[in-house]
Amino acid sequence: MAHSNLNMLLVGDIILDEPEPDRLFDGSRETLAHAGVVAGHVEVPHTERGLESSLDIPAPGSDPKNLLALGRAGFHVATLAGNHIFDAGPDGIADTVEGLRAQGIQTTGAAMNLNDARKPAIVERDGIRCGFLSYNCVGPRESWASQSKAGCAYVKIISHYELDFAMPGGPPTVYTFADPVTLEWMQADIEALKKQVQVVTVALHKGMGHMPATLAMYEFAVSKAAIDAGADIVVGHHAHILQGIEVYRDRPIFHGLGNFVTVTHALNVDGNSSPARLAWAHRRRKLFGFEPDPNYPTYPFHPEAKNAMIGWCQVGTSGVMRAGFIPCWIRPDGSPEVLGKTDRGRDVANYVEKISRESGLKTVFHWQDEKVVFLENEG
Repeated sequence: MAHSNLNMLLVGDIILDEPEPDRLFDGSRETLAHAGVVAGHVEVPHTERGLESSLDIPAPGSDPKNLLALGRAGFHVATLAGNHIFDAGPDGIADTVEGLRAQGIQTTGAAMNLNDARKPAIVERDGIRCGFLSYNCVGPRESWASQSKAGCAYVKIISHYELDFAMPGGPPTVYTFADPVTLEWMQADIEALKKQVQVVTVALHKGMGHMPATLAMYEFAVSKAAIDAGADIVVGHHAHILQGIEVYRDRPIFHGLGNFVTVTHALNVDGNSSPARLAWAHRRRKLFGFEPDPNYPTYPFHPEAKNAMIGWCQVGTSGVMRAGFIPCWIRPDGSPEVLGKTDRGRDVANYVEKISRESGLKTVFHWQDEKVVFLENEG
């Protein structure tokens, strides 16, 4: 008996902080409509309630009605474990989860307590059960859920700075690794989910923001630990710029899917009414060494972050059959445009290959129809 295959599309950070967000999906709507499962990461709370609660740079809560654009664009799953999901407190999480689930979009990664935040999202299409888990690896700890506090699921990352040459005050070597207890939580969740579904996707909010081709030590280790526990696909987001692609044990690791629809005025210098956000808008330019393109007023990110992608996996009852990505480009209004096998699409594909090489990854890419493929499993 022949088994069905299912096309799964995966996108990175989504911030819907501008009016009429439906228009921002017009350049990708047709592509998303042809997928069996579409998943993305909702970065900020969508609520009209709550107070700014995070000690990180708080993102403003978005209009809850903006979430309706995700349902109309064809999304089935939203991962929520990230550094901003608690920025409007428990009300922000409750309203965001409710707003998504009311449209039939399954959520994972944030809830009113840690037990519920660790519960998976499960969708079934064509007889294939797909499960999703979501973890915040970047903090702040105030965003983390506990047994009696709303927040997100997380893997705690520890940073160690070692001055390994004779120059006090000089730049140290940075070692990062996962706290064993929280890493074991993640692996236990994956093992339990694998018993319920055929395909497990783990979303990790990880990485160093706005830094091209830069992966921290823990990113490799935590991603591989997820696959060792039974994950079939690992996706990363948070850096707001594409990162390299790796294959481990014949399974894909998208280290950074970058931005998808990620529109906001909150990080602009001009007209910013929040002292904390204004200070960060100035500081991030010095820290990361870039100036946002003035022609992109709602997309205040690194110039290289105009390169974008949609991750693509063909999955079946035995896991991932093929994996690749669809090259995209961010337009000046912040909307992603699907490129396919065009000259501009080739430029984005070449960029992904370049940053993968610069990150020490040896992944081999080739075009197949309108996609770039890097994994083909037999059977």
